[in-house]
Amino acid sequence: MKSGRVVYQNGVYVDEKDAKVSIFDSALMFGDMVFEMTRSFNGEQFKLKEHIDRLYVGLKILQIPIQQSKEELENICYETIKKNKPFFEEHDEHRLLINVSRGPLGIYSPIFDNKLEPTVIVADFPLKWTVAGMDELIDEGVNAVVVSQRAIPSNLMEPKIKNRSRLFYQMANIQASRIKGKNNWAVLLGTDGFITEGTGDNLFFVKDGVVFTPEPRDILVGISRNYVMELCEEIGIKCIEKNLEEYDAYISDECFMTATPFCLLPVFTFNGLKIGNGKMGEITQKIHDQWSNNVGVDIFQQIRDYSKECKNLNKNQPTPYVFKSNDDE
Repeated sequence: MKSGRVVYQNGVYVDEKDAKVSIFDSALMFGDMVFEMTRSFNGEQFKLKEHIDRLYVGLKILQIPIQQSKEELENICYETIKKNKPFFEEHDEHRLLINVSRGPLGIYSPIFDNKLEPTVIVADFPLKWTVAGMDELIDEGVNAVVVSQRAIPSNLMEPKIKNRSRLFYQMANIQASRIKGKNNWAVLLGTDGFITEGTGDNLFFVKDGVVFTPEPRDILVGISRNYVMELCEEIGIKCIEKNLEEYDAYISDECFMTATPFCLLPVFTFNGLKIGNGKMGEITQKIHDQWSNNVGVDIFQQIRDYSKECKNLNKNQPTPYVFKSNDDE
């Protein structure tokens, strides 16, 4: 059964079930691509320009010759949303997926009549698919666990390019999934032993009323991370970027993670050890409340509502944040 939703793919709109990438595409061969994923609040895209700016920096570094300008891609995004809006429920938020690869590899050019071009895709689906089930994390908190997999240092691969060549993220998720208990989310250390990031999220710690976050050398600098730093300034909370060790996590009063779909989630334990009083921290709550006020949506309540609505959504397969295998039951 077709949903009615369409995907933009290299100048045409196709049904989302019919959107396909060639088996000869460099994205499949090498993970040679950049991407962004956005969200809306009350139907309005949040920080779309910032996402597109980051995308184009990645395209520049990887030398992928996209034909569309930033403005043209932004218009494609809004046109995709417009075409799909009739097939969303009124309370749904739009989650955009923007993929740009180098396209089919040159050695396969005869298959394509020697007409090779980057593969540009914009898809649009309900945000609730991503955040369904995260209501438990609001109440119970994340257990951030340091896994043996290390982050790739910036002198080997620039982590600020948001790309699909991130098998080390998946390895970290697999390792976290093997740890007993629930709500385990992977945290990667750098090769220097300092905390870097999660597998799709950034970390913040609070100590004595000051917010700390790992300095950006070896991380993907998240759009939500940057916005939290803006929010801290807005509400008069000092926020410092610095090298952080596991010990800094253990002595923290609060901890939270940030990412585009869920904005922020509280971390109650780190490697199984309680952070502060093991509950939602005052500053974490303040940042949530200010963010919610600015966008006109109670972020935590929306996650609760979507989780209730999508109770039967299949979550027994790998997700962007939690890896499960058939052996984990």
